Amino acid sequence: MPAENVLEVHHLSKHVGQGEHELSILSGVELVVKPAQTIALIGESGSGKSTLLGILAGLDDGSSGEVTLLGKPLSALNEERRAALRAKNVGFVFQSFMLVPTLNALENVQLPALLRGETDASSREQAVQLLKQLGLGERLHHLPAQLSGGEQQRVALARAFIGKPKLLFADEPTGNLDRHTGERIADLLFSFNRDNHTTLILVTHDEQLAARCQRRLRLRDGKLWEDA
Repeated sequence: MPAENVLEVHHLSKHVGQGEHELSILSGVELVVKPAQTIALIGESGSGKSTLLGILAGLDDGSSGEVTLLGKPLSALNEERRAALRAKNVGFVFQSFMLVPTLNALENVQLPALLRGETDASSREQAVQLLKQLGLGERLHHLPAQLSGGEQQRVALARAFIGKPKLLFADEPTGNLDRHTGERIADLLFSFNRDNHTTLILVTHDEQLAARCQRRLRLRDGKLWEDA
């Protein structure tokens, strides 16, 4: 795969069930993603957006076809090597924040760096800097339950960016937030994306949020179409 492509997808299909009960979720998906692109993945509920995101990240497998992530064909990697590839290069932001409830904001942000083998001092310094950058300097030692939804999502953003990922997957990152807070989170997401030259693939129902991306890919009847 050419080095300039962050992601390549060819002939990707996903089917569940068997025989007359087989359901086709994805069919013949083709996609090439270049560095620092911002891509919105849109479509109706149940169209397969989150399924596709999981396959692109190597969290799930397609029924056929090939996904190549950062030069690595995922079909050639076992779970351990896929996890290592993600840990080094990929960040995630989810609709439900997915913070560890027993860890405070600082510890949640540090966690990916510690799992990669960075020292406590180094990861702590990075985490504090990111949280201050996101306006959470006074919330470092608060547990997720002590934070508002918008604050929790800012912690999740800091956690996603602590490794300066080459690729960020965001699954409905503003879906659980009110409009004003969601717009603030979107501003921060695109700002971090721009400053770090991170490729962003964003699943959303929000057409206004999708319009902020350079490319808009629509899933319909298992096929992926690029909006003009």
